[in-house]
Amino acid sequence: MGRRKIEMKMVKDSGSRQVTFSKRRSGLFKKANELATLCAAQVAIVVFSPGGKPYSFGHPSVEAVAERFLTLNLRSRVSIPRQLVAQPQREAKVERLSRRLNAILNKLQAEMKRGEMLDEAVKAACKRSKFRKPINEINLYELIEMRKAMGQLRERVKQRMSEIEASSSLLLLSKMATKQAES
Repeated sequence: MGRRKIEMKMVKDSGSRQVTFSKRRSGLFKKANELATLCAAQVAIVVFSPGGKPYSFGHPSVEAVAERFLTLNLRSRVSIPRQLVAQPQREAKVERLSRRLNAILNKLQAEMKRGEMLDEAVKAACKRSKFRKPINEINLYELIEMRKAMGQLRERVKQRMSEIEASSSLLLLSKMATKQAES
């Protein structure tokens, strides 16, 4: 479908709002991680989902950044705890962890896209199916009917495979007979 500019207003449908929140949250966290990695910035983000569930991202941690922010407001001089003083080993470890987080976020985004495509495929299959419902919404009677229909389909597929194998064998025999006649 591609990218397009959307109007900045609240999404009315709660399901769409949750999907939008999830996608934008992961994008926001990814950008914050990139900022922290590229600029050696200390970043903290706390967001609450439409359902009230909290999500946070912090580099080096939300607590450390919040503590630094609160300390900065209380005193003009910022004191950095000894544990946060830059050390080559810590920087290398933070860099490795940042790359790992980026890879995981990319995988998560790919899996979310894959999940959306699978959901769409299931919906499309349900529309084409005589049952027209996702499997988890089918009652016992419909499930028995579906099993019966699938058994009939299986038998038709077996029969068609036998027909194809027989015609393939006849075609092969005819080619062999033609080659022998030409020799």
